[in-house]
Amino acid sequence: MGQHDIRSTARPDPDQPMVDIADYVAGYTIDSKEAYDTARYMLLDSLACAALAMDHEACVKHLGPLVPGADMEGGARVPFTSHELDPVQAAYNIGVQVRWLDFNDTWLAAEWGHPSDNLGAILGLADYLGRKAEAAGGKALTVKDVLGHAIKAHEIQGCYALRNSFNRVGLDHVILVRLASTAVATHMLGGDREAIWTAVSHSWIDNGALRTYRHAPNTGPRKSWAAGDACRRAVTHALNAVKGVVGYPSALTVPTWGFYDIAFNGKRFEFERPFGSYVMENVLFKISFPAEFHAQTAVECAMQLHQQVRDRIDDIERIEIQTQEAGARIIDKTGPLHNYADRDHCIQYMVAVPLIFGRLTADDYSDAVAADPRIDALREKMSVTENEQFTRDYFDPEKRFIGNSVQVFFKDGSSTDRVSIDYPIGHRRRRDEGIPVLMAKFEKAMRMRLPAGNADRLMDLAANPARLEALRITELMEMLRT
Repeated sequence: MGQHDIRSTARPDPDQPMVDIADYVAGYTIDSKEAYDTARYMLLDSLACAALAMDHEACVKHLGPLVPGADMEGGARVPFTSHELDPVQAAYNIGVQVRWLDFNDTWLAAEWGHPSDNLGAILGLADYLGRKAEAAGGKALTVKDVLGHAIKAHEIQGCYALRNSFNRVGLDHVILVRLASTAVATHMLGGDREAIWTAVSHSWIDNGALRTYRHAPNTGPRKSWAAGDACRRAVTHALNAVKGVVGYPSALTVPTWGFYDIAFNGKRFEFERPFGSYVMENVLFKISFPAEFHAQTAVECAMQLHQQVRDRIDDIERIEIQTQEAGARIIDKTGPLHNYADRDHCIQYMVAVPLIFGRLTADDYSDAVAADPRIDALREKMSVTENEQFTRDYFDPEKRFIGNSVQVFFKDGSSTDRVSIDYPIGHRRRRDEGIPVLMAKFEKAMRMRLPAGNADRLMDLAANPARLEALRITELMEMLRT
C-alpha cells in the first residue's frame, strides 16, 4: 500500500508523520499559560504517585541498576531512593514509580494512555544532563524547561491517540510513550530535526508490545512497568541518534516491511489537529481513586450510593452499570480475579468496594481485601452495558466526557436513584474542584516519604509557581532523595 517501490534502492524522503514530530519538537514554542500551569500540577501529581508506589514491595523490587552494583556516581537520581543511575535505567525506574499504582494522569480517545509516563525519560535525562553540566561549570535545566518538554511529550502521545487505535490491532498504548519520549529525549540531548526523525524511525521499527498483559486471562503486573520499559527504550534511541546512527525514512510507509503494513492493517495514521498544547490543557488527573480511568465516574457514583446501601448489602438483588463502549470492552470482567492488576481493571470490583466500604484505595486491590466474600457476591449481581450517549460524549472533542451510571435494586422491589456522572473530578471542567484534592494528594505523599524539612520546602515551592519553575531540576531531584 506504500508509496515506494520496494525494488528500488533510492532513499525516499522521511515519512511526513516523523517530520511533523521533528518540526514540532525542535521548532514549536509553547506559549500557553494554561498548559504550563497544568504541567506544573502534572509534575506534582506524578511525584505523589511515585512516592505512594514506594509502599509497595512489588514496585520497589524493580528499582535500582539492571545489574546489581552497576550504579553510576553522578548519574540520574531516582526519587525517594538513594539510587544514582545511567539515564537509560533511570528512565525505567522513574517510569515504573510514576505508573505503578495506576494513579497518574490519563488521556482517553481512540487510544488510551497516561502521558505523564513520559516523565520517566524526561526527569531521568534532565537530572543526568543537569548534573553533567554543573560538573563542567554550566547550568542545569530548570523545572520550567522540564515542563516544556513534558507538554510536548503529552501533545505527541495525545494527538496520536485521538484518531489512531493501537489497541484494536492488539498493540499496547505504551508504543506512544516510547514515540513521544524518543522525540523529546533526542531534542534534550541536543539532537536536531534529522536526529529526531531518525530516532523516531527506530521507535517505529521496534513495533509495539502486545496488550495481552492487560486482558484476561493473562492480566498481570507488567502493565505497571511497561511504560518504564518504553521510557528506557526511548532514551536508548535518543542516545543512538545523537551519535549519528542511520535513520530509516520510510519506516512507516514502505510496502510489506513498514509499520503500516506490518502492524496497522495497511492504514495510515489520522490526525484531528496539529501539534500545540491541547493535550496538556485537557489532560485528566486521576486524583481520587487509583483505578482504570474509564471507571472513575462509576466509582464516584458508588461512593454517592454508599450511605444508602451499606447496611443493605445482603438485600441487593441486582446492580445496573452503564458505561462507554471502551469501558464495556476493556474493564467488564466476570469470573475470578487473580491479582492486583486484574482487580484495578474490573469495573465490577471498582464499584463493589466503595458500595461496601465507602472507599477505594490501592490497598483495596490486595488479596486480603479481595477475600471479603461480599465483593464477589456483588460482582455476580452486576450487569454492565454500553450507554450510547456516554460513548458519543466520550469522543466529542468539545466534551471528552467519561460517563458512567450506577443504580442498585433491592429484593423488596425498591431501588436507589440512578446516579450518573459525566466527567470525573480530574477533568478540565472540574479543575477548580480538583486541584485542591490533587495538592492534598501531593502533600500527603511527600510527608509520608520525605524528611519534614524537605516536605516543607516542597510545599512552599508548590505554592509559589514562579519559584518552582525557576528551580534547577537538579535541586528538585536532590530534595526527593532519601
